[in-house]
Amino acid sequence: MGALKKLAGETAIYGMSSIIGRFLNWWLVPYYSRIFLPEEYGVVTNLYSYVAFLLVILTFGMETGFFRYANKSQQNDKIYSTSAFSLFGSSILFVIIAFIFSGNFAEFLDYPNSEKYIQWLAVIVALDAGTAIPFANLRLEGKAIRFATLKMVNIFFNIFFNVFFLTICPRILKSDPESFVSFIYHPEFGVGYVFVANLLASVITLIMLIPEIRKIKLIFDWRLFREMFWYSFPILLVGIAGMINQNIDKILIPKLIPTDQKPMEQLGIYGANYKLAVLMNMFIQAFRYSFEPFFFSQKQNSDSRIVYAQVMKYFIIFGLLIFLGITLFIDFFKIVIGAEYHSGLKVVPSVLMANLFLGIYFNLSLWYKLSDKTWMGALIGGIGAVLTIGFNVMMIPTMGYMGSAYAVLLCFVLMTIISYVVGQKYYRVDYDLKRILLYFAVAIGFYSISGTVHFSMAVAQYALNISLFAAFLIVVFFAEKKEIKRLIKR
Repeated sequence: MGALKKLAGETAIYGMSSIIGRFLNWWLVPYYSRIFLPEEYGVVTNLYSYVAFLLVILTFGMETGFFRYANKSQQNDKIYSTSAFSLFGSSILFVIIAFIFSGNFAEFLDYPNSEKYIQWLAVIVALDAGTAIPFANLRLEGKAIRFATLKMVNIFFNIFFNVFFLTICPRILKSDPESFVSFIYHPEFGVGYVFVANLLASVITLIMLIPEIRKIKLIFDWRLFREMFWYSFPILLVGIAGMINQNIDKILIPKLIPTDQKPMEQLGIYGANYKLAVLMNMFIQAFRYSFEPFFFSQKQNSDSRIVYAQVMKYFIIFGLLIFLGITLFIDFFKIVIGAEYHSGLKVVPSVLMANLFLGIYFNLSLWYKLSDKTWMGALIGGIGAVLTIGFNVMMIPTMGYMGSAYAVLLCFVLMTIISYVVGQKYYRVDYDLKRILLYFAVAIGFYSISGTVHFSMAVAQYALNISLFAAFLIVVFFAEKKEIKRLIKR
């Protein structure tokens, strides 16, 4: 129980910072939806999907490798420095290539004459990748508050510069065309200021991270690097597969939907509604920050597998609460995005459930990380990537962006099943499947009731949905009553 308490405490710190920070950052979505047309927001969605891929490639799984080696060796300075320099080098090389071939990349991405977009995004990715190990070291040292503060600062400045360029500057320029603002702001640049704001926030974060960077010794051990790289390389493949599963839809939609059906507009609508799953994403991200160093540190404990099983059960309970909280009260959540985007609300339930299964899959991934069979994880991730691409290619042309929502859900469900079945052979954990399946059945059943039973009066509909949400809590309480009492006593 002490281990669970430690995990819960760190998750609370990461979670609060992640929830507050991401919640603030998430408000950029409704903000953008009232500034940009759907097709303009589609550009932001599309380019940041490429950024997600690049960030995974440039970090090449080294964070996980860093945690793995730091927990089994006393040479933390060498491990920290070697890991950090490897990512510094790859990031610098990437920026050089991106600047030299920015024109070619812009043409390839169908954004001609947008070389500046490519260059700024390259620097953003490089800064995020290059600081990954210093941030990971903060997690390893248990400095959750320091980690959370830096992440919050990044989000705060990102929001500030977005508002400055997209709202304050236009107003100043409108009232005083000769103002100094005319030197730094040009209305025709449009969505480009989204990337400028991100870049400035990343630079400020880098500056604040200098105390952690100064801890890096001038050490680079090639032998250690090769060991860490080959341990981490399968994690890279898993990460690429994960990005395919999460973001390939936002890349394929403009390619697979005919021009006369306004693909960028559809992508903008899909991207904005996809973001309504923010609470699930925040919960999973907070959990991931604390869970990876946690399960490595628990490996030697005699009751570690019992702890892993408990963590999975409570993770799913909280995830289903978020699913019901958003889907039962979607009318409340929809007011935050512009009315032009409401036609895409139908994707939200599928996206929420897909993200929950992504979290379950990450939870299950401990088996191949702890047993040093990361290639197995890469294989399963590759299978998922193939399934995702296949489902999207089949569904998008006929179903539009709704096909993407179904594709990502199917993919993560199948990957979770495969990972569980294979993982039980190599690193058995006795998960409480009966309870887990019960909670899924109840949650999906209550969601279905809400979607089937409709009242003309909004008050009656809300009363039904509140009752369904409360009923789920009651089911969980009585099923977990003994465990809850034991936790309270401890």
